[in-house]
Amino acid sequence: MSERLLPRAERRRRTEGRILDAARTLFADMGFERTTIRAVARAAAVDPALVMQYFGSKQELFRQAVRVAPVPDAGLDADELVDQLIGALSMKIGELPQSSLAMMRSMLTHPEAAASARELLGKQIDRLADSIPGEDARLRAALMTMVMLGVTVGHQLLELDELRDVPQEEIARVLRPSLRALTGPTVS
Repeated sequence: MSERLLPRAERRRRTEGRILDAARTLFADMGFERTTIRAVARAAAVDPALVMQYFGSKQELFRQAVRVAPVPDAGLDADELVDQLIGALSMKIGELPQSSLAMMRSMLTHPEAAASARELLGKQIDRLADSIPGEDARLRAALMTMVMLGVTVGHQLLELDELRDVPQEEIARVLRPSLRALTGPTVS
């Protein structure tokens, strides 16, 4: 079916999707500062004015482009929580979504990216803390989150040989006891 024959709302949704896909790729490859509205428009095959019409600003385009997958389930026991984090590791050191790469590449250099990262990581910490007993649950949840982020950054952005040349199962095997220790003492 020709694009022109589609309902207006569907054409708009597809155009917005092309713009977001182009933005994710460019933000992931070049970071926030070096990505321009014109470059996004060119990659999406649209007029730059249309990008601004849909998103209003480069900051809003970035915010929409870096939305990522939901955080782990709340209410898990310690072993289930660690299993879920380890399971997510394969996604984080496998083919990482462009939105995640864009966020990681930009979060240390641009305030909007940092705010988005803090918001996302805060939600993850909240959800993890719900599954961890004790007064220091948020601290332990934050440490678990930062361990996972560190492994992801080391693998994806820094491309450390020590992480990239090792099978994911081996990373998971070595990481599991550390994550389990952060969930707190085993309740009998």
